Amino acid sequence: MGKIKFLAILFVIILSLSLLVGCTLPNILAPSPAPASPPTVPASPPAPINPTWTPSPSPSQTITLPSIADVVAVVKPSVVAINTEVVTVDFFSRPFTEKGAGSGWIIDKNGIIVTNNHVVEGASSITVTLDDGRAFDVDTKMVFTDVLNDLAILKINAQNLPTLKVGDSTKTRVGDWVIAVGNALGQGIRATEGIVSRIKANLPVDTGQTLYDLIETSAAINPGNSGGPLVNLAAEVIGITSAKVAASGVEGMGYAISTEMALPIIEELVKTGYVTRPWLGVSLYTVDQFAVLRYRLGVDKGALVTEVASGSPAEKAGLKVGDVIVTFGGKEITSADEMVRAIHQTQIGKSVEITYWRGKTQFTTQAILVERPPPSR
Repeated sequence: MGKIKFLAILFVIILSLSLLVGCTLPNILAPSPAPASPPTVPASPPAPINPTWTPSPSPSQTITLPSIADVVAVVKPSVVAINTEVVTVDFFSRPFTEKGAGSGWIIDKNGIIVTNNHVVEGASSITVTLDDGRAFDVDTKMVFTDVLNDLAILKINAQNLPTLKVGDSTKTRVGDWVIAVGNALGQGIRATEGIVSRIKANLPVDTGQTLYDLIETSAAINPGNSGGPLVNLAAEVIGITSAKVAASGVEGMGYAISTEMALPIIEELVKTGYVTRPWLGVSLYTVDQFAVLRYRLGVDKGALVTEVASGSPAEKAGLKVGDVIVTFGGKEITSADEMVRAIHQTQIGKSVEITYWRGKTQFTTQAILVERPPPSR
């Protein structure tokens, strides 16, 4: 019993000493304090660029943009709605009448109107409605067209009409405000605004046909706008609306033929009824894999001759259907479109060297281009 009491007293003494020592021992599990950083030496401040500089003050006056409504008020009386009827056939070769709508604008007070070729092409009847509500039937003999550049003029029996001024499209800049005015969707004359998105654009519109020197605009262009004017804020025509890219997910890509390109053609159509161009006398097709296999061609690019006009420079030069033209006047030809453009850039009466393939053999010939015969009416 005494031994047990002695052990109990000893245990209490040891426990007390342990607690006392525990209070004085450092906690080795606690993080050590970070060593004191040495005092930093202040760095020299950077040298200022310009101690006296201040932001440029904003102009106090408010810039007033020209009113689009004022421009439309000037332009709209000279814009016309064009409605057409074209006789065509259905799947069973039965004739039926198809109606179409487009736009135009008055360039001469005595009833000369500018539009697109595709607006009036093949029309059996054409009606022009002025902004004041007057309607005129157009004699189809008074319609003159240029298929290549999609331009046309027509004449109505009217005088003292309001005309539009033609501006200089070469001064047009990307970002300039423009307004398209026309018979959108055949529902009457309306206006849409936008900017010039691109200049000197090219756009393929058909097999073997590309429109050049176009003005691309974000102004909405819809069916029925074709042939109407694209004007600047001075109410001057700088383009003739002609086409748009209509594809899923594509917005604001309309195109107008620049007045720089159109005006000389319009002038020729007014003065002579057709456009004078160099003529070789061939119909062409761009060589593709189908043509290579179908006609067993010796080359895989070029302009395939599909027709040779009788008595033409091409016939005199020895060209035949099935030949593939690969160079013309020293220029490489890879498509029908390139060939057409090369012909039109050649001077009438000039002898041109032509390299072509007939089957698996290459030949070279010379052709003297002549003036294109006037269209039959």
